[in-house]
Amino acid sequence: MASQEIEALAGALARLPGLGPRSARRAVLWLIKRRETALDQLVGALQVVRDALVECDVCGNVDTSNPCGICSDPRRDPRSICVVEEVADLWALDRARLFTGRYHVLGGRLSALEGVRPEDLAIASLLTRVAAGGIDEVVLAMNATLEGQTTAHYIAERLEAYPVRLTQLAHGLPVGGELDYLDEGTLAQALRARRPIG
Repeated sequence: MASQEIEALAGALARLPGLGPRSARRAVLWLIKRRETALDQLVGALQVVRDALVECDVCGNVDTSNPCGICSDPRRDPRSICVVEEVADLWALDRARLFTGRYHVLGGRLSALEGVRPEDLAIASLLTRVAAGGIDEVVLAMNATLEGQTTAHYIAERLEAYPVRLTQLAHGLPVGGELDYLDEGTLAQALRARRPIG
């Protein structure tokens, strides 16, 4: 039987996505065996991130700088914005390294069942970015779920008044699938095959 502190660590790790109680206990044992190297390094990294973590005022990404590294990167095309539901979706798309523009994180998707309304998402700040000018294309990269497509449709209607080209990811994505769980090849094909809305 492990001490309360070790059990608490295993319990905290078990709450992470993809880790159950058994995997968490194995991770704790691995960390304990390597406490001088791996455990200290993990604790240090967690403290640094906890202290430096901020949300980007421009796009909503989570980073250790504001604006985030993507928004402040001069190599990124400022004329193209890819709209995603969550930060995990942004990271998944950016791992594919095919989209060279900037992003906008909504912080969720419209859902009547969950009570998520347009004012609960970062739609107003997206409209402000587009209204400021200099944007040629808005890519709507919503998840291929009913709520994701409803959100994309709502945003498309709101952006009709602006002179921007609206595109969305190709519908080769699996219905009900979420971007964070797709491989880079599937994401790459979906980004390359994006098409105008309407």
